[in-house]
Amino acid sequence: MNKTATFVELRENLKSLMLSTMARGLEGHLRQAKEHGPGYDEFLLDLTVAEIMARTENRLSRRVREAKFPLVKTMEGFDFDLTPDLDIRLVRELSGCDYVKERRNIIFLGRSGTGKTHLATALGVEACKNNYRTRFVSCYTLVNELIEARQDKDLQRLIQRYSRYELLILDELGYIPFSREGSELLFQVLAERQEKGSVIITTNLGFADWTQVFGDPVMTAALLDRLTNKAHIVNCQWESYRLKQSLKGMGRQRNEGERA
Repeated sequence: MNKTATFVELRENLKSLMLSTMARGLEGHLRQAKEHGPGYDEFLLDLTVAEIMARTENRLSRRVREAKFPLVKTMEGFDFDLTPDLDIRLVRELSGCDYVKERRNIIFLGRSGTGKTHLATALGVEACKNNYRTRFVSCYTLVNELIEARQDKDLQRLIQRYSRYELLILDELGYIPFSREGSELLFQVLAERQEKGSVIITTNLGFADWTQVFGDPVMTAALLDRLTNKAHIVNCQWESYRLKQSLKGMGRQRNEGERA
């Protein structure tokens, strides 16, 4: 078999084995091997490294799309200097995603603008990097989805879908009170997930005020008992992170303007 035929068959074999990145990079790596003369093991290693990197990037992109973050926020993009009371060691530890493996929850408590959603999203992105199925949704949106699903007689399928995510991020609990029906349906989702997957919740309410949202004090107590068992509670009581970030940006622009 001549070299051209060998190359064509090798490339087709790589495609058949679903090693598409290796197939695309084969010609370039062969050319580099001829020019620099690496051994067979180095040549194969270069091909496999490129394949693994491409698959990792594709998997991350797929996980992030599936998560449906309204905005992708990262730990690198969070300015810890603006939140001096935040336990940075804990946040770094949570970024390792052991809590997902252990099926533990995280609850961010604090006023609006303190960076709760940014931190929750950033942890969600880290979970995606670790190949955990993740879903971000506001509590209001989820409750509406559940009510519509019940009306369409599709409730159990939707609850099962939400129970299969390894990490469910519920944003803005407490901003809008639920109807009794909505509260009961949200309770079902969280009860179904108990010990099956992790939940991150951001809320502007202290635990004593959750009855304002769920109405029934007995159901609220039962829900809190489930959510807070072995959970990480992060109190975000500092001044508005969003406001500080805006002021810091304005100051930077003013300094740049003065230098110009």
